[in-house]
Amino acid sequence: MERHVTAPIDKETAKELRAGDYVYLTGTIYTARDAAHKRMYEALEKGDALPLEMKDNVIYYMGPSPAREGRPIGSAGPTTASRMDKYASALLDLGLTGMIGKGKRSEAVKEAIVRNGAVYFAAVGGAGALLAGSIKASEVIAYDDLGTEAVRRLEVENFPVIVVIDSVGQNLYETAIGEYCKL
Repeated sequence: MERHVTAPIDKETAKELRAGDYVYLTGTIYTARDAAHKRMYEALEKGDALPLEMKDNVIYYMGPSPAREGRPIGSAGPTTASRMDKYASALLDLGLTGMIGKGKRSEAVKEAIVRNGAVYFAAVGGAGALLAGSIKASEVIAYDDLGTEAVRRLEVENFPVIVVIDSVGQNLYETAIGEYCKL
């Protein structure tokens, strides 16, 4: 099913999405990769505030290339999501509703997605220049010293993603294999 969804994404909307849905996101999402996730996790351990509110927000696992003149961002393809698995459950428990990356997630992350009524989206790897066309604005909001791994607020319009793991635990990577084997 094709869906148009506004970000931030509330839990009710996330619970309507199903593995295999094509979703076009419009609104505000955030970027964070390995180093930023590590810093946020360390901040949580110390009881410090995070640089963004997790509730209902979406984090895109991406570090862009430099922007060309007149563009808000350079190539903006997804990075491998499993590298954030050791931090994802804690952020989901704080209300994070969506994550965008590529590749499989751990069983612990899948359980946290279900427990929190969240969703994991995949963006197409290797299509960073194309995905950048859906990003209308980009602003570093935290950890500027991390360069491309800084936390950014993005304004996106019809940003294309696919639901991989939905709020009830259906996993497109698993069901797609089953469908393929039937052929």
